[in-house]
Order: sequence, then C-alpha cells, then structure tokens
Amino acid sequence: MSRRKARILALEALYAYESAGASIDELLRLGWVEEKTLSLIKEEELAYSRILIAGTIENIELIDSSIKKHLIKWEFSRLKRVDLAVLRISVYSLLFQKDIHPAIIIDEAIELCIRYGTDDSFKFVNALLDAIKNEL
Repeated sequence: MSRRKARILALEALYAYESAGASIDELLRLGWVEEKTLSLIKEEELAYSRILIAGTIENIELIDSSIKKHLIKWEFSRLKRVDLAVLRISVYSLLFQKDIHPAIIIDEAIELCIRYGTDDSFKFVNALLDAIKNEL
C-alpha cells in the first residue's frame, strides 16, 4: 500500500463522516475495511490514514472556513461529498503537513477526483487548492 491508498482510506472515512455522521472513533477503527484487506496493509500506512482522518476532523472548522473563503460563485452546501472529502484532506495537509510539498498534495487530490469524482471535479478542486496554497 502507498500513501495514495492511505489517502483513499481517509477519503472513504471522511465521506462516511459527512454522509452518515460516523464518529471519529468509528472512523479510526476502519471498520468498513475487510479484515483480509486490513491484514495486507502496513501499520505505518494505517497510521498515516488515521493521521489524515483525525487531523482533518479535529481541524474541520478551520479547514471548512478556508474552503468557504475560496469558493467563488459556489455555495459550500452544494459541494459533492466526494469533492468535499478530497478538499478537506488536502487542505488539512496543506495547513499542517509542511513536510509534504504542496504540489504533491494537489496532485494527489487531482488523482482522487479523477478516480472517484465527477468528470470535472478535478478542475474545480485543483483551482480551489491552488488558491489556498497561494495564500499560505
């Protein structure tokens, strides 16, 4: 497993957080992931997923505020849940994971959007994250 796959787990968790109101404890247990799959994941990769999940949720107000500040002609409530999950993880990384180059964070967000979002999600997410990055 790679950091990308760890980000996918975090994406799934944040989607569940937004959709079903799952608690942080439920999400950190990664209960939706099959035991067989979990057994194949390295502990440091699981730890990275948990850092993204916990860090994002613990800082959700600041993260959402940053997203809202950069939305132009778009309402926060209209964001698709997958896009919102990708944005939240990525903004958390931009704000708090200074050891990761912003270009990598944005590239990973684009890849997640291409894989899980709608056809044009990646363009929207890219522009929004670039605006946030430029303000840091």
